Amino acid sequence: MVKILFVCLGNICRSPMAEFVMKKLVEEAGLSNCVYVESAATSAEEIGNPVYPPARRELLKHGIDCTGKAARQLRRRDYPQFDLLIGMDRANLRAMQRICGGDPEHKMRLLLDFIPRGGEVADPWYTGDFETTWQDVEEGCRGVLAEIRRREGA
Repeated sequence: MVKILFVCLGNICRSPMAEFVMKKLVEEAGLSNCVYVESAATSAEEIGNPVYPPARRELLKHGIDCTGKAARQLRRRDYPQFDLLIGMDRANLRAMQRICGGDPEHKMRLLLDFIPRGGEVADPWYTGDFETTWQDVEEGCRGVLAEIRRREGA
């Protein structure tokens, strides 16, 4: 079982979008029994809150329901429980390393590291551009899935 944790600042926009896009891709690939996906925040600001309405609408536009998702914060104990901890931007990675006490097993990466162009997923909370975030997240998640298939021979 490959366990993936997507992480962003508040766990109400980018990381839940990645969580639910990845769950859909995994299901479509027939890999639900060997890939587990969650998401979390680096901050405590939004703990318990649902996915931000514009992010929820963007997911629904693509046939993905995220009902029931509530923001939670990354914890140090998440590090040993997940195989990949995937941040959306460099600030997320720095906070993830601080919270987890480093990255001795080199499990932390940026989502767009899984595609050739690389980069960061811009925060739509500030940009207001949920469509671009969707495109980045979907492309990045497809890259994550491709890497898992290579690793696992699936």
